[in-house]
Amino acid sequence: MTTTTPNPTDDALLASSSDHGDSHGHADVRMFGLTTFLVADGMTFAGFFAAYLTFRAVNPLPAGSTYELELLMPTINTVLLLLSSFTFHRAGRECRANRLGACQAWLLITAGLGATFLGGQMLEYFSLPFGLTDNLFASTFYALTGFHGLHVTLGVICIAIVAFQCRSGGRISARNHFGLEAAELYWHFVDGIWVVLYGLLYLL
Repeated sequence: MTTTTPNPTDDALLASSSDHGDSHGHADVRMFGLTTFLVADGMTFAGFFAAYLTFRAVNPLPAGSTYELELLMPTINTVLLLLSSFTFHRAGRECRANRLGACQAWLLITAGLGATFLGGQMLEYFSLPFGLTDNLFASTFYALTGFHGLHVTLGVICIAIVAFQCRSGGRISARNHFGLEAAELYWHFVDGIWVVLYGLLYLL
């Protein structure tokens, strides 16, 4: 009877298939799909930005219809989001080094920073001198910041799920970490959108 000597590289190739394809050799297109979604989502934000700039340039509001926004809270929120991108990056490094406990800790810090951002945004809403339907500026302001806040909320939920999956025996590991990479890419996208939004609404 003929016996087959196992090739030591077969196990390594099979293990790596979870991140780069499946056992049948099919290409992993999950990251491409996520990137396509983010491009489409970015176009939605671009439409909001274009509408805001257009009504400011073509149809300027009369005196008293725009408001000087306070910079303290949104500036703090900007720092929080930028810091959260750093902590998420650290989580990815710890995961790839197979230090899942440290990865989970950095993810929880990132989620905490995102939740703090949302709390700061709610405080700002309560202190604003205008409501959602007061005028075109007010409606656009709430649409832009609210839509972004929804993205932050979804991001915090995703980070919490990934942090749970980083526990011992969970789905996230040094060899299988697509979920973490996808959440990190989404979070960096959300942070980048906020930087643009902050510049347009608070500094322009």
